[in-house]
Parts: sequence; structure tokens; C-alpha cells
Amino acid sequence: MDGIINVIKPPGISSHQVVRYVRKLLNTRKVGHTGTLDPGAAGVLPICVGQATRIAQYLVEQDKVYIAEMTLGIATKSQDASGETTEINMDFRISPDFLGRTLSSFLGQIEQIPPMSSAIRHDGQRLYELERQGITVERKPRKVIIKEMHINKIWPEKPFLAFGTQVLFSVRCSKGTYIRTLCHDVGRALNTYAHMSYLVRTANGPFTIEDGITLEEFEQSVNSSDYSFLKKIEEALPDFLRIQVSPLAEKRVLHGNPILYQDLINPPQQLAVGERVMLFSTKNNLLAIAEIKSKDGIICQPICVLGGKLTETQ
Repeated sequence: MDGIINVIKPPGISSHQVVRYVRKLLNTRKVGHTGTLDPGAAGVLPICVGQATRIAQYLVEQDKVYIAEMTLGIATKSQDASGETTEINMDFRISPDFLGRTLSSFLGQIEQIPPMSSAIRHDGQRLYELERQGITVERKPRKVIIKEMHINKIWPEKPFLAFGTQVLFSVRCSKGTYIRTLCHDVGRALNTYAHMSYLVRTANGPFTIEDGITLEEFEQSVNSSDYSFLKKIEEALPDFLRIQVSPLAEKRVLHGNPILYQDLINPPQQLAVGERVMLFSTKNNLLAIAEIKSKDGIICQPICVLGGKLTETQ
């Protein structure tokens, strides 16, 4: 069984718990997720099964889209609603125009310091494990990219923002972005405090919440032996060029050996060195992900073989 399940993770459980749940129901060990969602967050969590686990590294690189709620005037230890309150500011007024200009200042490449409650490792231990021991360590800033940000709603609807104001906004960002840290940093830029009070991931690359499946729906489908929820591996990589290889070259691809430009069927006229492509058989079976290399001409080097086992006639 190979493919990707577009799971809608509910709040209250970890991404690893979802993986264990899927692994148990499908009775297979080869299961993995493509980017952690905090236990308190909900939304899109693509789960790779079988051969699809080999492309998880490419899915992690894809953009993420979130809808978040930021509550003003309160800072928490974890930067979200699950942490204890550390700071309160009840005496401020912020104009909607100042909020808009402040959010705009976070567009583009920014630096974030990961929260201690994150899963990043420090000397072999997760930061959240150290935090539970009462240990705080210095964290290096990380560069991330905020590509889009839009305010959806401000509540309560008043001429100004004050203590307890909730700002619902959407954001498209690069991998590794901490939305709770974004809320925390925006609060500081507004000369007050803020924390993330709600988060849902609405898209991870090509996978959207509209096309997702809940854990209840997933269990019902498995019990009915209906596996139509499995997305093909190639559906997860819409930006990769699809190229067929000649039947004589299929064996080389499945062995992980490089093939030449003349082994490709109707390839694009221009292939950039370093570009990654999907190689298919003439029967449209995905064989491998390959990288275009140049050495006295175009060479296509498989870097992730995904095709089935070779038969004696191949």
C-alpha cells in the first residue's frame, strides 16, 4: 500500500499519535507525517504510507497555509493558549491601520527564535523536554519566509484594538515557521503582548482542508476496505516535471543508474541543471524522482527510486 492520506488532525493529539493510529489501522510500519502540527492545533497533516514515505523530505519543503487567532494584551510561556500567562498589558489602544502596517512589516524573510516548547533538538534532546525539566537554553534565530498575510476579522468590532482583542488572520509561509512565535513577535512590534489562541492549517502544498479526511472517516473507510482516500505519490509533487523514459531505460532507472537525454521520451527542450523531475514508464507508472545533471550533455540521475521490483524480463 503506497500513497498519501490527507488527514485533518483534530486538536488535542500529537502528530505522532496520528501516525501510530494510521499505522495500527493499516497494519503497516511504513507510515510517517510531513511536518509536525502542535497538539493544540488542527488541520491538514499529510500522512505518507509505504513507498510514499520516501518523498516526505520533498513534502516538508512545501509552503504551509494557516488561519490563526491572535489575542492581544497577554503573553504566555509557550506563546499559545496552552501556556501559563507571563505578561499582561491592559492599558493600550491600537488603531487598525497600525495593526495592518505592523503585519505588513513581517512579510518576506524574517528571523524567528524557536520557542522552548518546540520539538527542535538541542544536544540530542527536544527543547520541550528540556523545558519540562525547567531548563532554558539559548536558541539561534532561524530564517523563514512569510509570503502572504491577510486579516480576516477583528473582534470586538471597535474603532481601536485593546486588551483581549482577537485578530483572525491567514498566512502563507515557508517550512519551519512558528505561527505562535509570529503572534508573539507581532505583539511586541505593536508595543504590547500577544499570543496565539487558535490555529488551523488549511493547506500543506497541494493538500487542502477541503479535500481532507477526518480520523473518523478514515477508520470507517478502512473498515469498509475502501482505500480511495489514498492519493498517488505524483499528486503530492505538482511542481515536478513529468517525463517518460524509454522501455530500454526503465531497468537502469529502477537500479538507480543515470540515464541520458536520448533515453527520455518527448522531454522539454530546456532542462535546468539541478532541476528535479519525476520519471515515468510508458505505462505511466512512477519510477523515480531524478535530478538533472550535466557532464558532457544532459544526464538524468535517479535520487529516489519509487518503482516496483524488476521482473526477470526487464
